[in-house]
Amino acid sequence: MTGIAVRPAAPDRARIGAWLQRYGVYAGVGLLLVVNTALTPHFLSVENFRTQAVQVAPVLIVALGMALAIGTEGVDLSVGAVMALSASVTALYLGYGLPGALLVVALFAAAVGLANGALVALVGVQPIVATLALMVGGRGLAQVLLPQLEDIRNPAMASLGSGDLLGVPYLILIAAGLALLVAFAVRRTTFGRQLLAIGDNRTAAQLAGLPVKRVLMVVYVCSALLAAVAGVLATARLQASDPTSLGNLMELSAITAVVVGGTPLSGGQVRIAGTVAGAVLIQLLTATLIKHDLPPSWTQMAQAAVIVLAVYAARGRGRR
Repeated sequence: MTGIAVRPAAPDRARIGAWLQRYGVYAGVGLLLVVNTALTPHFLSVENFRTQAVQVAPVLIVALGMALAIGTEGVDLSVGAVMALSASVTALYLGYGLPGALLVVALFAAAVGLANGALVALVGVQPIVATLALMVGGRGLAQVLLPQLEDIRNPAMASLGSGDLLGVPYLILIAAGLALLVAFAVRRTTFGRQLLAIGDNRTAAQLAGLPVKRVLMVVYVCSALLAAVAGVLATARLQASDPTSLGNLMELSAITAVVVGGTPLSGGQVRIAGTVAGAVLIQLLTATLIKHDLPPSWTQMAQAAVIVLAVYAARGRGRR
């Protein structure tokens, strides 16, 4: 009687890869939490978690707008410049009161978003090129409006930057509220469904009669407005307006948070929970290296490694 050798079934690599692509960011956050709990003194203190959450809030807010742009198979490289521009405008118009300054900031941000959206949706310029132009021009305008760092002494801004509600800082509450709002818009509204359809196949969306140009315009306006909110909050926290350095490389941090969180660069999907986890992952990674006295160069290299891994993962998710 001849026996038949049966080899054990090989693991389903595709399934494992898909799991890692979707949930790897949460595993990464968990790993960093375990490592820091074991090796970093006072990591589990309430004050430390409060500090980490406050620091991640601007990155998260910018990443929410970036997620919308990437969901349409686009990108917004002008978010850092919009943060700088919002800081300059806030400093210039704060004398008219915080509400008046915020209104002017919103108008400037909406103008940048409309310019980006018009170039992408109406003129047909590639998003990376259109937003790169505003990235350079927006920061230049910010420095023209306010050539140097300026301290801000305003009770309302001080309260916004350091105040809290029942012990929870306003920055955290605002970031959490915006994350819930964007998640609702993506999952539960017609706008969200249209956005995902455009990212999945823009030609098919046009043939189906969807308002492709209008949706793209709204997406880039939302991205700019969210970046402006992050800029105002960062300015309030620092109690200073610095258009030269505020928002530098923020676009890369936001893209990394979005892509690590599971939103593919090929569009058609937007994962807000993953984006939140991606922003937390970046913050924890940076904080871990800083707390262990590693030089800034190591922090930059670690972030670069995360970006490479994120792009590689997105490459796998983007195959249809």
